Amino acid sequence: MSSVKRVSQIVAAALALAAPMSTMASGPAIPATPVAVESCPARSLLLSFDVYRFGTHLGQAPIWRLGTGPAFYFESGFLVDADGAPNAYNADNTGLDDLSNAGEPGGWDGIIQNEDGEPAVQGPDDPFPGYYISCTSLFDPTKHHRDPARFVNATEVPYVALPHDLAAQTGTKLGDLVFVVNRHTGQSAWAIFADMGAFGEGSIALAENLGINSDARRGGTPTGISYVVFPGSGDGQPKSADQIDMLGEALLGSAGGLEDIGPCAGNAAEHAEAVVEDGAGEQTPAPQRSGDEGS
Repeated sequence: MSSVKRVSQIVAAALALAAPMSTMASGPAIPATPVAVESCPARSLLLSFDVYRFGTHLGQAPIWRLGTGPAFYFESGFLVDADGAPNAYNADNTGLDDLSNAGEPGGWDGIIQNEDGEPAVQGPDDPFPGYYISCTSLFDPTKHHRDPARFVNATEVPYVALPHDLAAQTGTKLGDLVFVVNRHTGQSAWAIFADMGAFGEGSIALAENLGINSDARRGGTPTGISYVVFPGSGDGQPKSADQIDMLGEALLGSAGGLEDIGPCAGNAAEHAEAVVEDGAGEQTPAPQRSGDEGS
């Protein structure tokens, strides 16, 4: 059995145990109070995480521990992140992503700043002269701080962004591995934790691997994405897409305890997801990410 298929079966079994959803009168669907888990000791509630969009508290998302190790998973949608791509942002706002997602004057967090606090611009020898230098939280310290290649390119590397508080509460470090499943299509992919961001966010390359619309301005999906995070699985260094896949497959050999989830597969339940509805009632991923973290 292939390692990806094996993980998919493990994850599918775990996801059958997610708590049912409740819908708020204002629209967003948030997890209901988690159900008891004594009947399935392979899964336990790790914590309830506060989810925000545009500064509004939507509710608490259950974060589930898998087995007895540090691995955990959660359900959400998928916001597409272009950070780290050399053509992500420019002054004309014609880059891959809307400039507002890189912050604002005096508070830029998705692009490098020069000595005057202004966005640093790529030079004639850089990949996209005139574009801003977009950054990620994970970077290659051996490269110059204004080298666009210092950062994790969202168009080439499958990565996940996590809220700072979630990473801190779970002991997850930049460079750790994440297995992501698109339950709508059954597609799955390995990724690396490379940026701090919103709850349920990943790179353009990861979206493409999962069969999700990868347009950073209009793509993504509001539901159906499962994130299985493996704290302590990385070394704090950026990786190529091929290296991430190799490390993910190697990780399975030491992911003891996850197989115990199999017997729980029969306990079917609805899946818990944090989503945002637009004013017309159509579910869409929130288009802005800056500051869009849990508390």
